[in-house]
Amino acid sequence: MKEENGIIIMTFLLLGMIIMNPNKKFLDNPPLNESNKANMFFENIFQDKVNRSPEFKMSLGIKEDQGSWDDNSERASKISLERTKSELRWLKKNIDYQQLDEQTKLSFDLFVYEAERTISNYKYRYHNYPFNQMFGLQSDIPADLINMHNVDNAQDANNYISRLSKIPILFKHAIVGLEKRRNMGIIPPEFVFPHIIRDCKNMITNEPFENSRINSTLLDDFSKKVYALDIKKNEKERLIAKARETLIQYVKPAYQSIITYFEELEQEASTTDGVWAFPDGNNFYNSELASITTTNMTAEEIHNVGLQEVSRIHSEMKLIMKKIRFKGNLQDFFQYVNNDEKLFYEDSNLGRTEYVADAKEIVDNMKKSLDLLFNTKPNAKIIVKPVEKFREQSAGKAFYRSPAIDGSRPGIYYVNTFDMKAIPKYQMEALAYHEGIPGHHMQIAISQELKGLPMFRKFGWYTAYGEGWALYSEYLPKEIGFYKDPYSDFGRLAMELWRACRLVVDTGIHKMKWTREEGIAYYSENTPNAESDVIKMVERHIIMAGQATGYKIGMIKILELREKARFELGDKFDIREYHDVVLTNGRLPLNILEKQVDKWISLKLN
Repeated sequence: MKEENGIIIMTFLLLGMIIMNPNKKFLDNPPLNESNKANMFFENIFQDKVNRSPEFKMSLGIKEDQGSWDDNSERASKISLERTKSELRWLKKNIDYQQLDEQTKLSFDLFVYEAERTISNYKYRYHNYPFNQMFGLQSDIPADLINMHNVDNAQDANNYISRLSKIPILFKHAIVGLEKRRNMGIIPPEFVFPHIIRDCKNMITNEPFENSRINSTLLDDFSKKVYALDIKKNEKERLIAKARETLIQYVKPAYQSIITYFEELEQEASTTDGVWAFPDGNNFYNSELASITTTNMTAEEIHNVGLQEVSRIHSEMKLIMKKIRFKGNLQDFFQYVNNDEKLFYEDSNLGRTEYVADAKEIVDNMKKSLDLLFNTKPNAKIIVKPVEKFREQSAGKAFYRSPAIDGSRPGIYYVNTFDMKAIPKYQMEALAYHEGIPGHHMQIAISQELKGLPMFRKFGWYTAYGEGWALYSEYLPKEIGFYKDPYSDFGRLAMELWRACRLVVDTGIHKMKWTREEGIAYYSENTPNAESDVIKMVERHIIMAGQATGYKIGMIKILELREKARFELGDKFDIREYHDVVLTNGRLPLNILEKQVDKWISLKLN
């Protein structure tokens, strides 16, 4: 305890030095105006965050501390909380808000919002499942090494090996946190365990862990990167031999420790599916909904919005059924689109290759029409690739990974081709617009490339804003003539319906005590999605309480604000300018986004 207190005190001293003496110029130059002073504070805090995080540096493409991981210990968590409290106190005490320019006031508001949210939610830091079927150290570590640890020389390769050797300490600290959750009764439901155990076993399968002609996931990645280097053959062989040794000595026992832990914990698997069963579970869920939607909506209100949207979208789907002269009811049509082979790619390597190629074509075609909708476009490139084999069985059907801020790594639109029935042709357009362009890629890449904003505003995340924009981006292309095929337009509606059902099922499970089976039944009765898709979604609700509510709530607000601006501005309304308001202030909570739109409307009218 004395050591911990000493570290916290030292952290405060260092933080004070950073804040009060950010660099020599701060002392030598005449007094800064209040906005410059605040922005210098924001920049120093961000740089401090970068300096303390090897993993953040890796995501930014910065090759420093490349042989290390972040400190995921309990002690580090406590120190981080005290640091946040100290930063917030300094900002409120030393910055005169009324003297700030408008953009810096927005930065101040966002910094305070984030800090206060972090502090208030700290008491719920164990109210989650850090190892699950969608993410966790067991899959995040290899994904980061494969996708973000570039190997351009022998030192990079040695750093890769160093990271491999430090995996055991990450897992050791993680198990400490898992035990705290266990003592609180926060244990995953039974369905989670096979996914975790399988993913861990996948990581220690094949060479060098067992006699095989196939390299394991990490040895394969490391070997390919080393063989591509312009170094002597014997140096390549030495590095690969060292990696093999490290995988056996450090990585195998680390993953085995997780397998053993979860095989034992499985005997205590939770028999309930909602966070209402957690200690203080209802208040935790309310806190999650507030954080995720950035609104004051209650679980009941969100549930009812979902029911209303499901009804509306069903009605629009019936119009498409009439258009294509389908005979039967909506459930009959769902069965039809799920069983017509023409609406799916072949379940083969050729079919998977064709899907990825066609997804790329959709993204490329959308790029050609961006000038109709946007003044501001990203410089960062985007690529389309399938989810890696080691995690495709448990990963979602599609997702996006942001580009490196220095342009060294493009944005990635991942497609999961493990189950070809889960990614029908009729949903391809909407999925590509959501994850790629004009969805996550434009929103995230533009944010990272903004000039004149504090760095923390380029990397924040608000689910309702980010996912709300992506869902809005599924709808937006229809307004300029895309979705010409009625089946694709049905696919767009099917994906919007999917997000509307999320409002119903998430609140159903976590507020109204629905079971996993009740959630599956609701999706199966109301959507055309494949059974595998439905099961994955309900299981995602269970392990990520509230997260899935942000999409539809965000989309509704972005559309609502757009129509408000269109009504008030009349002929002065320009959709490209509206999109600039949404995208060029960085990522915003919905309540703050609304204020920015109102300011823009006022300026246009005056």
